[in-house]
Amino acid sequence: MISSKKMRTTFLTFTTGLLLLLTNMPLAAQQKKTTAGKPVKKQAQVATHTALPKKMASPDTAVTRVKITTSMGEIVIKLYNQTPQHRDNFIKLVKSHFYDSLLFHRVINGFMIQGGDPDTKNAIPGQRVGMGGVGYTVPAEFDSLLYHKKGALCAARSENPAKASSGCQFYLVHGKTYNDAQLDMIERANNNYFSPAKRMTYKMLGGTPTLDKNYTVFGQVETGLEVIDKIAMMPADNYNRPLEDVRMRIEVL
Repeated sequence: MISSKKMRTTFLTFTTGLLLLLTNMPLAAQQKKTTAGKPVKKQAQVATHTALPKKMASPDTAVTRVKITTSMGEIVIKLYNQTPQHRDNFIKLVKSHFYDSLLFHRVINGFMIQGGDPDTKNAIPGQRVGMGGVGYTVPAEFDSLLYHKKGALCAARSENPAKASSGCQFYLVHGKTYNDAQLDMIERANNNYFSPAKRMTYKMLGGTPTLDKNYTVFGQVETGLEVIDKIAMMPADNYNRPLEDVRMRIEVL
């Protein structure tokens, strides 16, 4: 029979050996041993973080573009946020398909092309048009940074002291180039001021500077200036209506 003293000695020897074995065991093996039967949680090497949401464009910074499709080609226009009443009114009419099948009913080479009269939808050849509307006007929205350079989208209007715009008729500037002497004369006549940047634009690209501060500019052509050239140079009658109908279709992009 093994004595109790010998049993205690054997137990101590076994325990000491086991402790030495555990001490020398690789860390991964120890973790595997101590977590057997349980989900192992990995140690994060980098602090966790939540992805930031993508920055959404606000109504004040988002840009709206429209496309005018004609038999002469397509015109893409950016609408200005600085003229929100004109922008929103135009978008409303476009989305309701108000402009579809209407004519560019007034074209003047070196000046502008005009459209948006609802009476032109069913106008017969030679009929005088240009007086139609939607029964309301839009208050003028003038901004010194928005001017009548070539390709500007502007609101037509009748003569009124407030210079309020037609609710639907618009024009695209064709224009011509000017020199400094001509711009000086226009400044004096219209009590206007052309910054160096405006002068350079009117001298290089062209436009209709005589209309600045008199008609609201609310957009700018981005592609399709050559289409304006084609329409502006079309033969027209005594009322500046093209002899060949140029109809439009407008959509929001």
